[in-house]
Amino acid sequence: MCLGIPGRVVEILDGYHNQIALVDVQGEKRKVNIGLLEDDPARPGDWVIIHMGFVLEKTDEAGAAAALSGLRMLGSGEEP
Repeated sequence: MCLGIPGRVVEILDGYHNQIALVDVQGEKRKVNIGLLEDDPARPGDWVIIHMGFVLEKTDEAGAAAALSGLRMLGSGEEP
């Protein structure tokens, strides 16, 4: 299992063979690589899961909220 951070694609950046996107992660904009999503490319508005600067998968708003909730729980040190 890996820790994935949810974010929402804001824009695909010019250059880099369309593999770099600007993603909003809790109000912070980050450049991430979307090249692993060859079969179903990310587009502005898509929710994604990021690990180590790479988007591993697309998700929906509910999946992003669940991932964020899990990260908050891990950070709190509380038992589920």
